[in-house]
Amino acid sequence: QCDLQGLWRNKLSSNMTLWALNTAGTFSGFYHTAVTATNKQILVSPLQGAQQHPGAKRHPTFGFTVQRQFSDSTTTTFVGQCFVDRRGRETLETTWLLQEEVPSHRDTWKATR
Repeated sequence: QCDLQGLWRNKLSSNMTLWALNTAGTFSGFYHTAVTATNKQILVSPLQGAQQHPGAKRHPTFGFTVQRQFSDSTTTTFVGQCFVDRRGRETLETTWLLQEEVPSHRDTWKATR
């Protein structure tokens, strides 16, 4: 059974801390990126998310949004699934989208990475 609660670290040394799921299946926590294209100081950023009810499936899906504290023009959303191997090791496989503020509707083509 996958449990998202705890400290997670990715291959690029970014990390996040997730608190326990509530009864509605939502969670919160903090994300600290190690990768950025800004010259500003990188700050720990709050996140909010939801997980498929943990009792429903062995490998639940989830999603969360990070409100970056060091950039007033980007939001990052992650979606993924939690997997448990035969040794009981949990792994999160995710895909992310970063949405950047652009000056006009004409520029929306370059707003999402």
